[in-house]
Amino acid sequence: MREGRARRGTLPPRHRVGPEVEYRGELRDRFEEILTPEATEFLVALDDRFEEERQEVLRRRGGLRAELKAGRVPGPLKATENLRRRDWRVPPPPRDLLDRRVEITGPVDRKMIINALNSGARVYMADFEDAHAPTWVGTVQGQVNLYDAVRRTIGYQSPDGREYRLNPETATLMVRPRGWHLDESHLWIRGHPISASLFDFGLYFFHNVEELVEHGTGPYFYLPKLEDHREAELWNEVFLRAEERFDLPTGTIRATALIETLPAAFQMDEILWELRDHSVGLNCGRWDYLFSFIKQYRDVPSIVFPDRARLTMGSPFLTAYSRLLIETCHRRGAHAMGGMAAQIPIKNDEAANAAALANVAEDKFREVRAGHDGTWVAHPGLVPLALSVFDAEMPGPNQIDRPLPALRTNPAELLDLPTGPVSEEGVRRNCRAAFRYLASWLRGIGCVPIDHLMEDAATAEIARSQLWQWVHHGARIGGRRKVDGAIVREFLRREAAELRKERGEPTESSSSARAFSILDRLVTSDRLEEFMTQYAYSELPEAPEEIGG
Repeated sequence: MREGRARRGTLPPRHRVGPEVEYRGELRDRFEEILTPEATEFLVALDDRFEEERQEVLRRRGGLRAELKAGRVPGPLKATENLRRRDWRVPPPPRDLLDRRVEITGPVDRKMIINALNSGARVYMADFEDAHAPTWVGTVQGQVNLYDAVRRTIGYQSPDGREYRLNPETATLMVRPRGWHLDESHLWIRGHPISASLFDFGLYFFHNVEELVEHGTGPYFYLPKLEDHREAELWNEVFLRAEERFDLPTGTIRATALIETLPAAFQMDEILWELRDHSVGLNCGRWDYLFSFIKQYRDVPSIVFPDRARLTMGSPFLTAYSRLLIETCHRRGAHAMGGMAAQIPIKNDEAANAAALANVAEDKFREVRAGHDGTWVAHPGLVPLALSVFDAEMPGPNQIDRPLPALRTNPAELLDLPTGPVSEEGVRRNCRAAFRYLASWLRGIGCVPIDHLMEDAATAEIARSQLWQWVHHGARIGGRRKVDGAIVREFLRREAAELRKERGEPTESSSSARAFSILDRLVTSDRLEEFMTQYAYSELPEAPEEIGG
């Protein structure tokens, strides 16, 4: 989005805060508490120091894809072989991150923040990335909400009059800023939009670091979408500059890097090393990892992945990915975090709910027995179940010192490609997930329950990229009917009609109509777009329809 193309509708108001610094978005109640001159000065300093490096690391992306296209089998980096052989460990985790057996994630609206912090999970990851539609109002309101949560003054009253407040004991707060590839188009500095990563990180850190440290915790982050260890190195440099600005000891900031791209899976040691004193583990971001896997093989027409429902953690390539992450982290003294349970409790269907909970329990038993130190859930209702599994299998706060198996995972096992059929139901479900998610995202809602699963950008991207792969790599339903643009449009039209009926939307100019048009272009285009949400960013409204306070 470097070109900063015009957004849908009228241009937002502009607020100059310096000769070359301009906010392009309305200022709502309390926004001026967040977008202060001092905070803006901090953001400008980060942009001045790191924007050129950010563009450089983004230009480096694509090397593994080129190797796969050329028929070469990628592997660990030769240049860092000595680093991998050396015996080194990251610093021990801080006290309030020692036990992370269950973490809950979700968007940054007020009600979600309160419920997640009260959920009984050890950690709540407040998400500005995959679970967040980055409207201007929703993003800055999210910073207001976190400001209040850090100070324990956050409250929310629902339309039915119910009051929400924090319990005396709450989860430890972590924050996930947006990835390096994204811009925040509402703050322009010297002719370009600021990095969304620096915007999200900078505002949260600037306003809350002193309060966090004073209360015995710290600024803790999850780092998304890394594709190369030099992207982790860039984050480390940002952390050092931020700590220096506030005269804080190195390592005050702690971060867990998500291994959610195929290139990063070959560089786990390097990513831990680059973050150095700031590192506190790696996480199996398995949904984005599947999405990345499909993207990396976009130029290899012989590769056709089976239905999304068959791409489970029991698949050899995903089992190897999980096992390699555990081995790497524990060898280096870091947490090896498991993946997301996307299920949500099913009301009014006891049998279906029991089956869903059984699937969650099976997944969590697999993770803890494999050696993971914690896991993710998407709904407060799943916290007790996940806790019960880890409590039963992991008596200590983590498994970092658990003896490693004698045989290590061969990185080549990461490329043990999945096989299986493509079904009409698989095509239909992908159309449904991608369409319904995008239609909600275009209304400013970034986390959506669909068919008893909590879908976010990562899961929707799997569906979208699979549809593209099936159309362009000659997939056939049951080995017969070819998956093409016509069948995708057929299913998308059905979903659009059903959703418009549910919402009572007009046919034209609705989020459903725009979602249909965008997905049709994305799936049938000769080029697989890197990110659906980046492609559609200019279509977002200034404010979400529902921001939960």
